[in-house]
Amino acid sequence: MPSLEDELFPSTPGKFKIDRAHTMNRHFHRCFGSTSTMFLWALFLVALTASYLSFQSFVYTGSRYLTASWGGIQWEKQIRHSAQIHRSNGMSVLVTGAAGFVGSHVSLALKKRGDGVVGIDNFNNYYDPSLKRARKSLLNNQGIFIVEGDINDARLIAKLFDTVAFTHVMHLAAQAGVRYAMENPHSYVHSNIAGLVTLLEACKSANPQPSVVWASSSSVYGLNEKVPFSESDRTDQPASLYAATKKAGEEITHTYNHIYGLSITGLRFFTVYGPWGRPDMAYFSFTRNILQGKPITVYRGKDRADLARDFTFIDDIVKGCVGSLDTSGKSTGSGGKKRGPAPYRIFNLGNTSPVTVPTLVSLLERHLKVKAKRNLVDMPGNGDVPFTHANISLAHRELGYKPTTDLATGLKKFVKWYLSYYGYNHGKAVS
Repeated sequence: MPSLEDELFPSTPGKFKIDRAHTMNRHFHRCFGSTSTMFLWALFLVALTASYLSFQSFVYTGSRYLTASWGGIQWEKQIRHSAQIHRSNGMSVLVTGAAGFVGSHVSLALKKRGDGVVGIDNFNNYYDPSLKRARKSLLNNQGIFIVEGDINDARLIAKLFDTVAFTHVMHLAAQAGVRYAMENPHSYVHSNIAGLVTLLEACKSANPQPSVVWASSSSVYGLNEKVPFSESDRTDQPASLYAATKKAGEEITHTYNHIYGLSITGLRFFTVYGPWGRPDMAYFSFTRNILQGKPITVYRGKDRADLARDFTFIDDIVKGCVGSLDTSGKSTGSGGKKRGPAPYRIFNLGNTSPVTVPTLVSLLERHLKVKAKRNLVDMPGNGDVPFTHANISLAHRELGYKPTTDLATGLKKFVKWYLSYYGYNHGKAVS
């Protein structure tokens, strides 16, 4: 049986095979006859590969630049125009999460009184992005420009600070929700920790440094059973990943205050509700399901105790946010170097009047004029806590914070907005 060599090189007189092998060796030695020649060939291949990769990188970077949704002369002009201050001693504020629930309300309040406002939002799909787009339209109509981008984009954040010397940052962008953390934990680290650090890096390097006010959460109190919750209470027992990321945020902001002289104010929000709210919140989903004739799930705590929340109306939260900006004090650093101590503050922003979830449902039934189909279920171990209750004495003393809207009044305003926005009339959809 012929060998593989015989098939490739058919049988011929032995001299031919010897000559062919000799010829191949001769060609090989011509090309690689010395170590130096082989080294030159290797260098050539490396250079060729590097050139190709550089070209690919250039094409990729160029394509990203050409398709970017930000940048350019017109874009910068819109940013500067939106940031213009129209009152004496006003401020120029970068609002992150500006198309969100709290962010849109705070942005409108600041603009209304003459402050400059520029917003940024990534319009993610955690809940219906069309609601965020509708909020954006409201802001655009009031002359507020919203940049569509992610706070983790360091180049974008740096560009915003290069374009405008912001006096303040209102950081409200975050991955919200307690239960969703069990489905997508990485999104909380991405937004609430990595995004926060990216923003703080830009703030500490800015000249002048802005003062920073940001949204922490009442969730940091976790398994704490002492009520009402005070800012000095322990916060080292988080009950959810969301709470843990917010607690981490408090530690991170303290570090940037201590090392770089950034003025930092953290706000622990207590169950914010109202018009233009978040669809993932209980009062919002209850309203939707009641109107659609679907059952609602009402959780009960240990020993079948009713859950209770310190529901806080959006207008009261906005007053607390604006008051925090007005009293924030100045950052003391310059070019990333601390020149002296800067303010570091944490405040509870709540209503101080916890209401049980069944009472919330009864109020919705009254305003909607529809009976709810309640499904009572024991609270699962998904990170929720049985109650929240804010001590707001510190915020009252330092910010003049004083909530004025009770739950019945606030829900009436929410229901009015909901029926109008979603096209309902007496519980039936308007065609």
